[in-house]
Amino acid sequence: MSNEFDTVLEKIFEKDNRYREDAYEFVMEALTYTQKKFNSSTHVSGEQILTGIRELLIKQYGPMAMNVLEHWGIQSTEDFGNIVFNLVDNKVLSKTETDSIEVFRNAYDFDEVFRQGYRKSLHKKIGRMRSM
Repeated sequence: MSNEFDTVLEKIFEKDNRYREDAYEFVMEALTYTQKKFNSSTHVSGEQILTGIRELLIKQYGPMAMNVLEHWGIQSTEDFGNIVFNLVDNKVLSKTETDSIEVFRNAYDFDEVFRQGYRKSLHKKIGRMRSM
């Protein structure tokens, strides 16, 4: 990322060092992905960014998504909310009056989505391949 973003991250890490730099970079990448997905050039909601995060994690990391999240220090969707609001507090992102960290609390279960969900989708793909 840019030197300016690195400077912001240093400032964030002085107050909150729970998450790795890669997690912040991924959230920014997921924001771009989400804006394209929902055809929005500006604001997306917390629910939308969580959808984008989930899809992009599966797309980029597949069965390794849980390992990547653990490496980044992320254990729940609330952690993504903390990252987003750290970026908001440091004026990298903006929020509306209706945006709240509450949206990020228990939005989905990582094990269900990234382990069980990935296996289910893989089994479906294999089943479709066999039926061809």
